[in-house]
Amino acid sequence: MRISGLIIAAGFSGRMNSFKPILKIKDRTFIQLITEKLLSVCDDILIVTGYKSAALENVIEKSVRINFVYNENYSKGMFTSLKKGVIELLNSDWIIYHFADQPSLPHSFYSEFVNQTNENYNWIQPAYNSAKGHPILFSKSLYPLILNEGDNGSLRNVSTRNQIRKLIWDCNYPQILDDVDKPEDFERLLLREGNNL
Repeated sequence: MRISGLIIAAGFSGRMNSFKPILKIKDRTFIQLITEKLLSVCDDILIVTGYKSAALENVIEKSVRINFVYNENYSKGMFTSLKKGVIELLNSDWIIYHFADQPSLPHSFYSEFVNQTNENYNWIQPAYNSAKGHPILFSKSLYPLILNEGDNGSLRNVSTRNQIRKLIWDCNYPQILDDVDKPEDFERLLLREGNNL
């Protein structure tokens, strides 16, 4: 079974006033922290870039297991980056779809998460206290649905299709609900996680 990590790091980070993937906690950037943790459970990782792509490639080195793809349509929204990544990962059985602003999930989350893979489901999503979060695991049976959706579509649209078989995994990781959009969110993250990462 081949599992790939897909990190979406192409957006403008407009509300943050800083480029989120290269924000730092204890001298480690968000993208470094996420990549290192994904490497513990993934065969390979693809980082979708767009805005400030050179800054990202200066922080993370391309290697046998880490690749980049540039989304020329990044200004049209995150869904175009998801599609760009899926096209590159058609040989993967599962994709962990990961945002670039969730650096605080512990290593144990990832190993427990991939253990939820099950042929009876093609969409596996963590939840904490009944609130659904991210990242999400997709099986290859969903790739055509994602790719056939228009660029103005959304994952929410895809999630309503009859072919979706969801497993909502109730986990003990509140970090799945992290949403680091604004400077005050980042300050809260630093206060809560700075000593633990």
